[in-house]
Amino acid sequence: MHNAREELLVSLRALNLGAMAAAVEDTALQAAKEGMTHEAFLLELARIERAAKASRRIERLLKQSGLLPEKNLRTLKLERFDPATGLQIERLRSGSFLKDATNVIALGRPGAGKSHLACALGHALVEQGYPVLFTPTGALVQRLLAAKRDLRLPQELAKLDRFECLILDDIGYVQHNRDEMEVLFTLLAERYERKSIVITTNLVFSEWERIFKDPMTTLAAIDRVVHHSVILDLMNVESYRAKAAGAKPTAPALLTA
Repeated sequence: MHNAREELLVSLRALNLGAMAAAVEDTALQAAKEGMTHEAFLLELARIERAAKASRRIERLLKQSGLLPEKNLRTLKLERFDPATGLQIERLRSGSFLKDATNVIALGRPGAGKSHLACALGHALVEQGYPVLFTPTGALVQRLLAAKRDLRLPQELAKLDRFECLILDDIGYVQHNRDEMEVLFTLLAERYERKSIVITTNLVFSEWERIFKDPMTTLAAIDRVVHHSVILDLMNVESYRAKAAGAKPTAPALLTA
């Protein structure tokens, strides 16, 4: 019996079933006490292994996501948004929009919580096993531009294609030159109707020409982004930074002699 147990453990580890191997002893005792069938015993071990693999996958996805740990749905103050936006957020967190390659655009003034919202949505997707990448738009544009200069832009786009959701943060803050605009447009066109993009921006669509420079390119970019999309209008949401600053007590006046 002892030799059989040892051989079982060696076989499980060789098959990369480490969680099952670690749980064999305790599960065997449980099976003996509860009179479990062989099938029930094996099913319990399989459930343990499956849960462990899912947990490791989520850890791996989170590590490569670039998501800020503290910017999640638990720390997102939903009461700051109007009821319609709150309902949209609840629907989006299920991840169903990814199946149709639907985009999400969060429009709002600085401090409205766009980045926190996008990051929180990313966390919800990762917890369900979806590969997500959260990145400042400017940093990603520079990454694509470097790839283009090295004649490896298709390979870089293929790497990004592995992410079911690509979160482009602060697309309106970067004033792109023509080369940068072209790689950004290429990315949007590449993912169009194939993979979802979440965009945060402080620019309404009529101001996107500041990003893409050319009116026709701007129109084409907006068309690809908006065609299948959910738009979160946060323009009327008060800046949490301004609110926090306003709530701080003023420093006491200095006493003069």
